[in-house]
Amino acid sequence: MTTHDAGEGPAAPLALRDLLVEVNDLKRVRSAGRIGSIAERLFAQGWSALTAGAPPDVVALDITAKALAAARLCDLDDAFLSAAGLTDEDVTGVLVAGLEAVAGDLDDDLLGSLRDRLGSRAMLAAGPLPAFVAALAHQPRAGVTCPGRARILLEPPENHAEHCLMVAVYGVVLSPFYRADPTVVFLAAMSHHFHNAAMPDAGFTGEMLLGDHLAPIMARTTQWALDELDPSLRETIERARSVLPDDATAEGRAFHAADAIDRVLQIAQHLRAASLTMETVLGEMELVHAGPVKGFHDRVLRDMRIP
Repeated sequence: MTTHDAGEGPAAPLALRDLLVEVNDLKRVRSAGRIGSIAERLFAQGWSALTAGAPPDVVALDITAKALAAARLCDLDDAFLSAAGLTDEDVTGVLVAGLEAVAGDLDDDLLGSLRDRLGSRAMLAAGPLPAFVAALAHQPRAGVTCPGRARILLEPPENHAEHCLMVAVYGVVLSPFYRADPTVVFLAAMSHHFHNAAMPDAGFTGEMLLGDHLAPIMARTTQWALDELDPSLRETIERARSVLPDDATAEGRAFHAADAIDRVLQIAQHLRAASLTMETVLGEMELVHAGPVKGFHDRVLRDMRIP
């Protein structure tokens, strides 16, 4: 992968576009018996591992590897495959196949690290979940807002846990391009909406209406979330969050690229769904797919004049 230096060349790696679009759907994939989307659950898993004392670099790789594998496998994850009777070797093979199915344009070193992480199948310890994890999962994002205009709400809304998780995964994936420390970017992204655990999201419009009150409110509500962490982890998170204000660092650029991409792709998926055609569904995606009864299916649809 070609890397980026500030002020020189492209500002983002176009080769990763399709991967980022596909992974974004983890905010909308759910399964019976599991509460919340895959993205929401990975957000909680990441914080649980961090509060248990797992090394942040290991957590960043673990969560990113699981997210990328889930892009195609969804909830056919380690826990399910093991419960369904697959051997350890077979589980690893399926998970790595899921990762490699989408990750062909990743940086080679990063892909190797993610593959090794899935291959090790080492379970991270689970620590207590801070209250902000559930609060962010219950806090909807504001939608499209602009000062002086009515907001545009697109249902169902994503929540802040899903957004933070997606930006964290994107940040790790994009870090090699910016020569950024992926762990710092991951932690900054996982914590960048701490204030919204307590602060309802009124979007850019609401923030502008708060005026001079915005900064102290955000500082106070952010601190409430930070205070839920033990001193050592809190210090680590605060150091990572120092890259959030601007794009002066490689980590700041990786984070802000990930944040902007996720915000726009969230809206793009609504537009993509609205413009979907039967030609795409039946032709390109083969909704009625090849099999022993496809001919019969085709005749049924033709005689019923569907679509």
